[in-house]
Amino acid sequence: MSLTLTVDGERWRRHLLATAAKHPGIVPVAKGNGYGLTLPRLARRAQWLADHAAETGAPLDTLAVGTYDEVEQAASRYAGDLLVLTPWRPFGAALELDPRTARRVVHTVSRVEDLAALRERHPDARFVLEQLTSMLRHGMTRRDLAAAADALGPARSGLRGVALHLPLNTASHLGEVSRLINDVVASGLPTRTVFVSHLTEAELDRLAGSYPDFTVRPRTGTDLWLGDRGALSVTATVLDVHEVERGDTFGYRGRSAPKHGHIVVVSGGTAHGIGLEAPTGDQSLKARAATLARGGLDAVGFVRSPFSIDGKQRLFAEPPHMQASMLFVPSGARVPHIGEDIDVRVRFTATDFDRVLVR
Repeated sequence: MSLTLTVDGERWRRHLLATAAKHPGIVPVAKGNGYGLTLPRLARRAQWLADHAAETGAPLDTLAVGTYDEVEQAASRYAGDLLVLTPWRPFGAALELDPRTARRVVHTVSRVEDLAALRERHPDARFVLEQLTSMLRHGMTRRDLAAAADALGPARSGLRGVALHLPLNTASHLGEVSRLINDVVASGLPTRTVFVSHLTEAELDRLAGSYPDFTVRPRTGTDLWLGDRGALSVTATVLDVHEVERGDTFGYRGRSAPKHGHIVVVSGGTAHGIGLEAPTGDQSLKARAATLARGGLDAVGFVRSPFSIDGKQRLFAEPPHMQASMLFVPSGARVPHIGEDIDVRVRFTATDFDRVLVR
């Protein structure tokens, strides 16, 4: 009676080992909802990868988390360093770390003034300097990097490298990355380590060839944990089935059945993330047409759900509830039985499952 993520454990583990072997220096990312798998599970699996370093040939000494509030969840399950992706600021959770855990933390610093404040509070702090990319989210400009280099002097003084958080859906990142690495060289920073995100395997290979004196460390989340979608399946349990005739009312809002069929009640609702669609950012003509089509369906009370029965995506009978959803199955289609599991298509980073089964 749950929204369940089932993982083919053997296939998933093979994929994790293969991905780590392909990317020496990989930094797994475990943040937010843990890509649907939960953050604690990913931290344990990162430790498992670290324990299998002899098999992959890729030592795993660092795990990245999203925020300072996530540090403790990972720290008790993973024994290495913890890189916090959210930039350090002189306030909030960054100042509330357990001293025993704080020694394992590698901070991200994105402003020159924060570098000075961090070193004043914690002279032994370890950190990476984040560069400003075309995302324009966080980061230092070329001039900022030079100022940071002046502040650090010739010694590393806790510096573990520079970090680049690159945008998605671009033709190639290589031009931008080359410019940013050249800025690192020009700044005089005493490091040749670069932490990168969202680069393809081909781009990583070309980058390593172009800058052989640099160590490139890919921060990887989606491609690592969700890279083999065939190892992951999501199902919802059919909780109830009700036959309806045209005009029969149902649901919280007293909607009317459009024709003869069945109302099928399934597990999974807004508490799980069902029906709460995050913007995709896709600006293509096809995507805009799909948005218009969904809007037209919504206007007359029909919205396609992520639930499928016999390969057919069924419509919501009404907006999803907190922990369950009501689907409309028209006359002539097979009606699933109570207790049956049906397929669900979800966005893993926006879904919280009742159960995660690794088999």
